[in-house]
Amino acid sequence: MRAYRTVVAPALDDVPQGARGYQTLAVVVRGAQRNQLALATYLGIDRTVMTYLIDDLVTAGLVERRLTPADLRQRKIVATDRGVNTLRQLQRQVREAESRLLETLDESDRQAFRTLLSRIACDVRDMDVAAAPCDATSDPRDVAGP
Repeated sequence: MRAYRTVVAPALDDVPQGARGYQTLAVVVRGAQRNQLALATYLGIDRTVMTYLIDDLVTAGLVERRLTPADLRQRKIVATDRGVNTLRQLQRQVREAESRLLETLDESDRQAFRTLLSRIACDVRDMDVAAAPCDATSDPRDVAGP
């Protein structure tokens, strides 16, 4: 994973807060989260940290906060046109960096690797890492209860 970060990080240099900002922008562009708190929860980012991250993305012109009609105390984070275009460019740059990193694999192996890595990343969200932070390979269903 260190090699991945080394290769991909330069593509994300201009994004506020780097990889975390990129990940947040990608989720915002999809538009699935109903408000800022839901976005923070989905990404596993402390809500206070999320506030600063969103502030940085707003300042960069990539997203904006809009009132949620159902509850005017909440804000939905919405990508701007600039944010959508920036994400497209970043995705292309990240894909190019990944291709350089994985160039020793043929295309079918690259796709298999990406698919498996994505599956692992999604499954990690279901793990209780606070219970066993150093044992990221364990299956939470294998842990005996109290």
